[in-house]
Amino acid sequence: MSDTHGNQPAPRGFETTAIHAGNTADPVTGAVVPPIYQVSTYKQDGVGGLRGGYEYSRSANPTRTALEENLAALEGGRRGLAFASGLAAEDCLLRTLLSPGDHVVIPNDAYGGTFRLFDKVVSRWGVEWSVADTSDPAAVRAALTPRTKAIWVETPSNPLLGITDIAAVTQVARDAGARLVVDNTFASPYLQQPLALGADVVVHSMTKYMGGHSDVVGGALVVSDTALGDDLAYHQNAMGAVAGPFDAWLVLRGIKTLAVRMDRHSENATRVADMLTLHPRVTKVLYPGLPDHPGHETAAKQMKAFGGMVSFQVEGGEEAAVEVCNRAKLFTLGESLGGVESLIEHPGRMTHASAAGSALEVPADLVRLSVGIESADDLLADLQQALGD
Repeated sequence: MSDTHGNQPAPRGFETTAIHAGNTADPVTGAVVPPIYQVSTYKQDGVGGLRGGYEYSRSANPTRTALEENLAALEGGRRGLAFASGLAAEDCLLRTLLSPGDHVVIPNDAYGGTFRLFDKVVSRWGVEWSVADTSDPAAVRAALTPRTKAIWVETPSNPLLGITDIAAVTQVARDAGARLVVDNTFASPYLQQPLALGADVVVHSMTKYMGGHSDVVGGALVVSDTALGDDLAYHQNAMGAVAGPFDAWLVLRGIKTLAVRMDRHSENATRVADMLTLHPRVTKVLYPGLPDHPGHETAAKQMKAFGGMVSFQVEGGEEAAVEVCNRAKLFTLGESLGGVESLIEHPGRMTHASAAGSALEVPADLVRLSVGIESADDLLADLQQALGD
């Protein structure tokens, strides 16, 4: 697959790249959408004579290749790799980067699944980890050890919407000889480009904004370093948790509308955050687009807009927060995020239950919203009734 068409120049604008990179017209029929190559193996032209490099779909599949080319182009990287889930991508990355005795700095506000991977799985390999407030480069530097091989960042973070200055933490990583990994799931490549800011690896749960329709599970890694990309591809094949062809096709389809969806997500989330800020039952609103958010200036510097995720705390504690979730009608009570439909959840009992009792435990009165692309007026009305108006 190629991200150019005949003699035309390579796409430049993000929206153009999202639609065209990796999406070469089918050479047999001229179909403008890459086929779903639902196949496990490929006829070889003699022993070792591979057509286009394809021999077995765990190793490579043309539909997945199209997606991986697209991912690399969107993030401005040299290589993209697509996995069966975001955690499968993280697992492959950690097994590639780390050895027993190595150390990783992780955020004090991380996705519960990422925390579980470090706390319950990675630690069993003999890899150590410690927690730092990654919004403070000095705190990250203080958490380093002589064995630190990676610094892990989420920005915006999940679920407290913390913001990390990627360029500043890049310098901390460089000084320590460590890799900087940025989970870009909440922002998407449309709103933020971590590799351009110095990051070594970008991680995505493609289940979220990249797919965008709550109908696929997938993960991705994108890197600029060719050697690291080759190492990751080796482990991707060796471990086998690859994106299937239909899943890859669904994500490719979702990416084509990523830009317009993220614009609408951001617009709606801004209106939601503004309304919640004024609501008498809401004690705190966490949204980087708000001027009083501690990371607002950094987010404005490194993001195109502020995204579709909003968290807030309510008076009355945990039971009141749970009741708000249960009373919502248009906002669907459910885990995950990034789809066209709006979702509401209680992180402490749902997505971040695995962090209970740890340094990453989330406030019990916290509600997290994934603001969709419905009518903003309808979303505001639903939240107001859920809060008891």
